[in-house]
Amino acid sequence: RFIVRVMCSVLGLVVRQSDPRLRDTNVRVYIANHVTQFDHNVINLLTSCNTPALNGAPGFICWSRGFMELGVTGSRVELVDSLKVYSSHRGNVPLLLFPEEAATNGRAGLLRFSSWPFAILDVVQPVALHVQRPLIAVSVADSSWISELLWTFFVPFTVYQVRWMPPVPRQAEERSEEFALRVQELLAMELGVVSTRLTAADKAEHMKRLRHAPPLTFAPGGSRPRTPASLMGAAPADMRITAMAQRVKEVLPHVPLEVIQVDLAQTNCVDTTIANLLEGRVSFPESQDAGTDLPTLSTSQAGAAAGIQGSVAVPSSKPATKQFAKSPVERHLSLQERKRALYDYARR
Repeated sequence: RFIVRVMCSVLGLVVRQSDPRLRDTNVRVYIANHVTQFDHNVINLLTSCNTPALNGAPGFICWSRGFMELGVTGSRVELVDSLKVYSSHRGNVPLLLFPEEAATNGRAGLLRFSSWPFAILDVVQPVALHVQRPLIAVSVADSSWISELLWTFFVPFTVYQVRWMPPVPRQAEERSEEFALRVQELLAMELGVVSTRLTAADKAEHMKRLRHAPPLTFAPGGSRPRTPASLMGAAPADMRITAMAQRVKEVLPHVPLEVIQVDLAQTNCVDTTIANLLEGRVSFPESQDAGTDLPTLSTSQAGAAAGIQGSVAVPSSKPATKQFAKSPVERHLSLQERKRALYDYARR
């Protein structure tokens, strides 16, 4: 192990540890924060431990990366049972688990710890991991382990600082969720970061939105870009402006969409645009289809409606006003009238 650490140092992978005497040889489960795709390999340079493969297909790649294959592809309950059986044999090396289940840069906060690693045994030992790298970010969100490996070889050096913390036992009648939260708070205090309630699923959802969201462009000087009215019909509008315009159109169906998009390009706020249109700060011509509250019926639907009208009389109700009422009381009364008319028609 010492020879491998020297070889890694020559290659630019420097591993340091503080307080190695705190490492308890009787502890069977190590809990660490997750920064890079090679955290388990780094800690393996200091002590023998195994990390089960949770994601990815088993095989040569999984073995070459240093993961332990358990052959469990089911639920977390089956995984915990398998790890309990593994830990019951004293000849096996300890387990190294990452309850965050997703890598972060380690500078802002910790993801919420999953409870299943704390259901294996009643005593765990936290391991604080801090990684530094010059010029290039240590961990880039949504990057593969191959790109992380190439960047590790490209940069001059990467320093891994491992700090061993005292073992943490489970308290009397403490659930696994509470045990995980307590260890997360201790590890966050040791690293000097925030203990968040965001999970790995939240990170995956955030990355999915970033991949599908268009990049925002800003004009020099910090001012927001303005879209000229002459370009609204010629060039396609920004997807974000279009989505906000649809929201305003649902509230104010009588306002033309082009007017909404022009005002949104200036305000960049749905509520401000609605207020401008209601208070008359933005003038606009009346839309042709403003008074049509119901969709146009097809030929078959019109025939069926004509047959129904012969036996059931459609209740007469006040037509919806074209102007959006400024008073909340008037808007509420108009909504109640239309609801009552729909209820009467449904009963008949």
